[in-house]
Amino acid sequence: MNNCTPTKLEDISQAQQERLFHIDFKLRFLGAVNRNDLVCRFGIKAAAATRDIALYKELAPHNLIYDTKAKTYTGTNQFKPLFHYRGSQALSALCYGLGDDHVVGGSSLINAESPTQLNLPNLEVLAEITKAIHQKRALDISYRSLSSGLTQREIVPFALVDNGLRWHVRAYDRKRSRFTDFVINRIASPKLLNSDIIISETKESDIQWNRIVEMHIVPHPNLQYSDTIVTEYCMTNGMLKILVRAAVAGYVLRHWNVDCSPDHELQGPEFHLWLKNTPTLYGVENLAIAPGYKPSSQ
Repeated sequence: MNNCTPTKLEDISQAQQERLFHIDFKLRFLGAVNRNDLVCRFGIKAAAATRDIALYKELAPHNLIYDTKAKTYTGTNQFKPLFHYRGSQALSALCYGLGDDHVVGGSSLINAESPTQLNLPNLEVLAEITKAIHQKRALDISYRSLSSGLTQREIVPFALVDNGLRWHVRAYDRKRSRFTDFVINRIASPKLLNSDIIISETKESDIQWNRIVEMHIVPHPNLQYSDTIVTEYCMTNGMLKILVRAAVAGYVLRHWNVDCSPDHELQGPEFHLWLKNTPTLYGVENLAIAPGYKPSSQ
């Protein structure tokens, strides 16, 4: 390496950046990393792992020190992450393991427990849906609904939606000539179609998908110690402002048990949050599941 010219992340290969990310992540969240971590995770030689750690130390010299007794590198009090992590990304890695190859598997980095998933998507069905989305094609499906039972549909899918409890696919329903959500595990026998897709069937024409709703969420007025909720949700000036698609607004409000009644009238220990600006929901379609929502409030 040229000692006169500092190394920059953008000048490093993608493969080595992934190894540097691994070092950075373990130092930040576990407080330690060693050569064997890299050897086992990436299948590289010990000498290559040593070079990776040396490069990391060049990029972030104050982030780690070598513990000769433990024969490992530990994070310092001056540690500043070299990479940016999303909260969901960090939690996923801690709970299910770093990396995505089948050899390493899903070994968690710490003991963790998450809510039991009752209905993970059928992967065979999911694969056909994601191919249709990627290739911009329609799907012929058998679909079970609570109102109509088993029916045949042609849909034009364009996005997956996680509502916190189960996975949906957002799509244009040719049978009913409208955009809607289909529960993935209610779909059977999906078949890719070669029929033309017109502009009115694409996400650009989905008004609910393209409309962004700004919701002002505050601690529920019935709470005695509202500052607890302000701190928990990192609210600014006692309020959490979030932007969501109108198509998923109802899911968000239900998932977080947000009281949507204009006068915050819902009672119960599960209601920690209240939607302060209920008029923002005007025209949102999937509000039947929103706690305390009343059509008259619009």
